[in-house]
Amino acid sequence: MREQGFGRIIHTSSSSGTFGNFGQTNYSAAKMALIGMMNTMKIEGQKYNVHSNAILPVAYTRMTKELLPEEGVGERLQPEYVTPAVIYLASDKCANGVMIGAGAGVFTRIMIHETMGVALGTDENMTPENIAANWDAISDMSDARALYQGGEQTIKIFEQADKN
Repeated sequence: MREQGFGRIIHTSSSSGTFGNFGQTNYSAAKMALIGMMNTMKIEGQKYNVHSNAILPVAYTRMTKELLPEEGVGERLQPEYVTPAVIYLASDKCANGVMIGAGAGVFTRIMIHETMGVALGTDENMTPENIAANWDAISDMSDARALYQGGEQTIKIFEQADKN
């Protein structure tokens, strides 16, 4: 892919990884690890036009047939209903680092966001009690943003700290 200056990598993750699912700790950890790998590969591959994206399918498969009833649920979650999202993720129209949830003909964009946060300082104000007292502001999603790479978080934290 690098030599040809083009490539598309589609990782198969799961909502169990991004949102959790009872009884699936090991599976969830592995699927979330794929998101971390996708995010790193999108950065490493971008100068070669190699995109790294992820599909998070909701489908009735051999793995889920013991968990989901076929009638009413399984028939609506056919694996082929995920296919258009995979094709889009591999297309030249799709951005790099995209996660799509797909199932039953429904397609969603899944993103990880970080709030702007609150600068408490590094002095006596930096306490668990002040975190609790400022929790609403710390959790305020109105100015949250998706970060493209980890270094952006460091820059954002310094910007917030400098406001203090």
